[in-house]
Amino acid sequence: MPTTVDLPMIDTVFIEVPNPHRPFGIRGVGESPIVPPLAALANAIHAATGVRMANMPMSSGFILAAINKDQIFERRGYRDIN
Repeated sequence: MPTTVDLPMIDTVFIEVPNPHRPFGIRGVGESPIVPPLAALANAIHAATGVRMANMPMSSGFILAAINKDQIFERRGYRDIN
């Protein structure tokens, strides 16, 4: 298990992008950190299965449906763009 000694120094960079759906464009404190894990999960699913998940939830049932859909497209000679 890595400890703080094993990790590199991390520089935090704040990029301010207003939220168009909130008053004054404010964002919640937890909005920023929740985006990268979901992208990493989608990339891990793509690496493991070959299908790209673009919608939530990325549950096992939706992943299986995406795999089946991808196999049907391949059998018909199509390639799904998403």
